[in-house]
Amino acid sequence: MTIVIVPGLGCASWMYLRLARLLAQHHTVWLYDPPGHGLSRGHRNDPVITEQLTDHLAMWLEAQQLKRPVLLGHSLGGEVIIELAVRYPQLAGALIAVAPTGIPENPSLLKQMRRLVRDIPRERLAFLPLSLIAYLRTGGRRFYRLARAVEHQSALPFLVLICCPVLLIGGARDPVVSSGALQRLTGGWPHLQVVELAGAPHALTDANADAVTEQIQRWLGGIHLTEQAD
Repeated sequence: MTIVIVPGLGCASWMYLRLARLLAQHHTVWLYDPPGHGLSRGHRNDPVITEQLTDHLAMWLEAQQLKRPVLLGHSLGGEVIIELAVRYPQLAGALIAVAPTGIPENPSLLKQMRRLVRDIPRERLAFLPLSLIAYLRTGGRRFYRLARAVEHQSALPFLVLICCPVLLIGGARDPVVSSGALQRLTGGWPHLQVVELAGAPHALTDANADAVTEQIQRWLGGIHLTEQAD
């Protein structure tokens, strides 16, 4: 099975190496960098709204000839894969949204920044330099424009339209995405499962990589999913 990891706002592929290495013991794992993030070169006209990020991810999946992989999105990456599954349903096999923003909606830019600051001391110490390098490479201008563009944006209108299996994973100590907001979706749709990890911060893909992998393996083992042949 193929899994594609889609980073969050200002994040880079190397911030997900702990999770990728664990998942790679069972699956083929791809790490995607959005334009201007991580190892991807940035340009003045790079995507600055979720719709454009979704379009770029769709083009990238087609260019790599990946046939209906499992899409794993973290933070804003969760919003992107949810929108992609609605607008490009032929490209998504199943969705794993980890601490997805936009549920029920994103707050103002100021509140976004406050929540990120509150999250810093909850993360693994060795993870912080990786985050700083990623944010510096993204650049303040690009980060600001993306963060401003998603103010008051909600992923729920797309989430209700998805037909493929969806796993939502949240952290109980995540100040950025309320685990309570995710839990309220439990039982709403038969194709959706919600899991909360005790003591997990926003970057639970790093701090709780083992537990996230365990939940993913358990969930994938319980759903019927077939990747299309070339």
